[in-house]
Amino acid sequence: MDLNNKTIAVTGAGRGIGHGIAIALAQQGANIAVLDINAEDAATSAAACEKQGIKANAYVCNVADEESVEACFANIRKDFDALHGLVNNAGIARDATLVKTKDGQVVGKMSLAQWQSVIDVNLTGTFLCAREAAALMIESQVEEGAIVNISSVARAGNYGLSNYSASKAGVATLAEVWAKELARYNIRTGVVAPGIIDTDLLAATQPAARERWISGIPLKRLGDTSHIADAVRFIFENSYFTGRVVEIDGGLR
Repeated sequence: MDLNNKTIAVTGAGRGIGHGIAIALAQQGANIAVLDINAEDAATSAAACEKQGIKANAYVCNVADEESVEACFANIRKDFDALHGLVNNAGIARDATLVKTKDGQVVGKMSLAQWQSVIDVNLTGTFLCAREAAALMIESQVEEGAIVNISSVARAGNYGLSNYSASKAGVATLAEVWAKELARYNIRTGVVAPGIIDTDLLAATQPAARERWISGIPLKRLGDTSHIADAVRFIFENSYFTGRVVEIDGGLR
């Protein structure tokens, strides 16, 4: 897919990885629909995209809410006429071990709210946005479309991340399913699985924690948002890529 003058929606694009992806795609000439639950962040990101000489609109969207997602994509259709791509980036984490013990007694458990909130945003949100995006691509009769899900190295199963790991394994599997279902419409899918990426959120952590994480990465450095954006761009531009995962983790397993 030639990204020039195509329309790409990016969820969770107000900050961090999503913001970096949106800017990188705008630099390739893509018009960007910036989706974020935070209105100020969405507007700031859209303005940054527009500086690349393309059209960018900001949309406040709760990806875990069906009505919000449906309304958002209806507005994208009205504003852009067609949609050529979606990056499912929006996600949250609510870390906790399954159970917590002290002196042989269970003193804590991962709550249902912790579990459900992550599943709702990371997994259900990915499903809802992909459903609406695919419908819009088909109905607007685009020649080629693509859906890229952002997973994580945690999909292999990280300590204290039952909810997050399950959700990120799920979004990878969804892309495999959709690759089979949507090929008839010339809509491809892909997954990018980041490792530890140096975002504003990570920058707020203690230096000792950062050094511990870096020590476990074979390349001995953190990734940045441009590394993830490069992988997303590859999936969009390579017309024979579908249903597979690109791991951008510095060798971390």
